Amino acid sequence: MPAPAMHSDIFLLPLSIGASVGVTVGTPRISEVAQVMAAGAPVWQPILYSLLLLVMLVGVIGAVVPALPGISLVLGSVILWGFVVGFSSLKWALGVTIVATVLSVLIDYLAGVLGAQRVGASTWGQVGAFIGMFLGLFGLLPFLPTGIPLLGLLLGTVIGAFIGEFLHRRDLKLGQRMTQSGKVGLAIVVGTLVGNVLQGILALIAFVVFVVTTWQGVLGML
Repeated sequence: MPAPAMHSDIFLLPLSIGASVGVTVGTPRISEVAQVMAAGAPVWQPILYSLLLLVMLVGVIGAVVPALPGISLVLGSVILWGFVVGFSSLKWALGVTIVATVLSVLIDYLAGVLGAQRVGASTWGQVGAFIGMFLGLFGLLPFLPTGIPLLGLLLGTVIGAFIGEFLHRRDLKLGQRMTQSGKVGLAIVVGTLVGNVLQGILALIAFVVFVVTTWQGVLGML
């Protein structure tokens, strides 16, 4: 009795069924994987946004407090967020922050150098002010046990500028040396305080502009 003929269509039938059912159902398509990844992205983006806001607030405080990172933290946070969501939605925030950063650098220079030069401060006085500021900020002045960093910073700056200028003005009489050194110390402190307040305002403006222009987009991720 002849063997029944085996048609190739019989063998192709399971493959066609698997292609139409098994592959389609069991294996996710590339578009579906992309949708899942896109759906999971907002889970971490709001968390990152909150952390960047905290970093920016530290930058605003640092813009006012000397020897601490200031508006550079705000600028870095804006740039990092731009890499996450794209820079097309950060034109205003990025532009304002860059301008504020440039102005802060200019203010820092003008407040420190021009303020000191206005009263005839020497390099010794300016270097002494920096050393005193550093020592006072970290409580390293043995005769100034304030325990308050900001107060130590201010008094340390005055004392450091006074000592530096006093050592430099050896050509003057004692009374003139003390008067000149006192003027230099006060001028440097006042210039530093005014410059830091202005830098703090610029950092706060950059922070507010960033929040106003981005918070609605973050709420849409939730």
